[in-house]
Amino acid sequence: MNKPEDRTTLLEFPCEFPIKIMGARVDGFAQAVIAVVLEHAPDFDPARTEMRPSSKGNYLAITCTLNATSKAQLDGLYMALTAHPMVKVVL
Repeated sequence: MNKPEDRTTLLEFPCEFPIKIMGARVDGFAQAVIAVVLEHAPDFDPARTEMRPSSKGNYLAITCTLNATSKAQLDGLYMALTAHPMVKVVL
């Protein structure tokens, strides 16, 4: 059994996990983000995507709430999103 000090995350899986992705407000950005999320979380429902443009409308913040199953899944998703050329920030 894992001791509390052996844990590498405070999350308990599975759990609902919101991830915020920001990038330039360009055609195809939201679709590209959703495609990456679906690669790592095939059960993600794109209807659970929230989009909010920046005050000047140049950037778009997308929040995807997914059913996270492991730290490895989230790590892979973060790495894929941060490596995507359209993505500026992942929180």
